[in-house]
Amino acid sequence: MITEPPTLITERLILRPQQASDYEDCVAMWNDEEVVRHIGGATRPPQDVWFTLARSRGMWPLIGYGYWIAVEKPTSRFIGEVGFADFKRGMNPDLSAWPEAGWAFNRHSWGKGYASESVAAIHAWLDAHRPGPSHCIIDGDNLASRRVAEKSGYAFWCESLYRDKPLNVFRREGPAAR
Repeated sequence: MITEPPTLITERLILRPQQASDYEDCVAMWNDEEVVRHIGGATRPPQDVWFTLARSRGMWPLIGYGYWIAVEKPTSRFIGEVGFADFKRGMNPDLSAWPEAGWAFNRHSWGKGYASESVAAIHAWLDAHRPGPSHCIIDGDNLASRRVAEKSGYAFWCESLYRDKPLNVFRREGPAAR
């Protein structure tokens, strides 16, 4: 099992493990109302952002996958978070059997193709290290995330409720386990 997050490099981005120094950038991103509009709809208190940062890094030794921090390659400028998790959401259907993909990017990175580039990179990693299905949940109004998911091979699977809010569940088959 992989216990430390690897660094992934794309044409324009570096996806690297979380660091304590990412905290301020994460707080700024998660407190932008436009960023969270389709991701729960509420900004996050700084303590919750810290817990998310720690949880995302801590999933690696627990389950063998987790999140990365995405930065621009030439400048190392923070652009967002991307990766996989098992959030034990208690949804129906139970999504805990497969990695759940997720991504969030700050506003200055929107419209540049960074989300699609980073989501493709993490799925290439997933396919090589944990072949099989994955899923993601997307708010029905989040058309940009839906396009990113579809470019990475996700297709609508079902609608579900999470915290009494309807969400679309997308599934990606990925390669079969060897």
